Amino acid sequence: MHLLQIICLCGLVLWSGAVHSSEVRGVRVWEDPDATRVVLDLSAAAPYKNFLLDAPARLVVDLPGTQLARGVEEPAGAGLARRIRTGQPKPGVLRVVVELESGAEARAFLSPPNQTHGHRLVIELRGASASVPRPVVAAHAPKGARDIVVAIDAGHGGEDPGAIGKAGTREKDVTLKVARELARRINGEPGMKAVLTRTGDYFVPFRERLRRARVAQADLFVSVHADAFMNRSVRGSSVYVLSTGRASNEAARWLADRENAADLVGGVSLDDKSDVLASVLLDLSQNAVISASRDAAGRVLTELDRVGELKKTEVQHASLIVLTSPDIPSMLIETAYISNPDEEKKLRDPGHQGRLAEAIHAGVRKFFYASPPPGTRIAQIVAERAGVTASLGAGD
Repeated sequence: MHLLQIICLCGLVLWSGAVHSSEVRGVRVWEDPDATRVVLDLSAAAPYKNFLLDAPARLVVDLPGTQLARGVEEPAGAGLARRIRTGQPKPGVLRVVVELESGAEARAFLSPPNQTHGHRLVIELRGASASVPRPVVAAHAPKGARDIVVAIDAGHGGEDPGAIGKAGTREKDVTLKVARELARRINGEPGMKAVLTRTGDYFVPFRERLRRARVAQADLFVSVHADAFMNRSVRGSSVYVLSTGRASNEAARWLADRENAADLVGGVSLDDKSDVLASVLLDLSQNAVISASRDAAGRVLTELDRVGELKKTEVQHASLIVLTSPDIPSMLIETAYISNPDEEKKLRDPGHQGRLAEAIHAGVRKFFYASPPPGTRIAQIVAERAGVTASLGAGD
């Protein structure tokens, strides 16, 4: 045997050893109102590459160094996934083929472990006309005045249960209930309208949540969560806004992709601006947004203090993707510690969920009545009240 052949065989043996570095231990498919998802349950994080093929339309995902665990069956197709099959195009490579309905768009991403599932590779399929929230105007808004739109984000969902309390309470269920209660109250407020980033128990990626808020032309983004900690005695609510350090990192990302960036505040787009001007515009936008976020978050924190104990009495700053929209004031609310048995019990109580929603609504309402966006019904209401007050004062 030639030396080159020996080297090649040794390389094959080494590569074959890599086959066992990870396993696909399950293949699942499920639908939600927005997408179809094929989920590969992995024993460990695994490298992958994916590409689309036509005639017939299909997404191919190759996972080098991964094998299909014994006994794993190919699930039946559902939604936009007509059929799912697996194979081995070459030694040491697992191939997953998802046959697509016509017009379906596909992408794949790794999802880290949570309290329910381990590492996962998620294949997300969307139709060409996937549903997204639309700008809304309530019937009570007069012609020429628009509603203030509040995007309400129920944390976690679907594959991601979030934190789980000792009694089995799942964060994703609590956040959806509080978000729905908050939406009901905001929709009952003249001049305001709520848009939910998810309306049921399904997973929505972080940046997709932001995209939905921007598509809805939201004036405020509120993400609802329930905290957890190893020490079960820790309790209380907290409210977070974006840290300036994370804002700078996000600015770099936006500038790098500015030819695809949507309009910023005031309809100013980055795509036709010089690097320096685009950077200045984005910096001004982010500074204004962070300032407004702090104001809104502070008012919500004050209202939450009336409902229960605060973990942090001041607004906190954090590096969280879900807060990184450059043109929408955003906050993340940790309503309570689901890991604390007493607070978990409260979070399960519909009455307490309602009180949390009412506190958030009150803080949001006070923020917008103090600083109403021009052209909104609330701006008109504030102006009308100011005019009445001025006329009364002149008559004294």
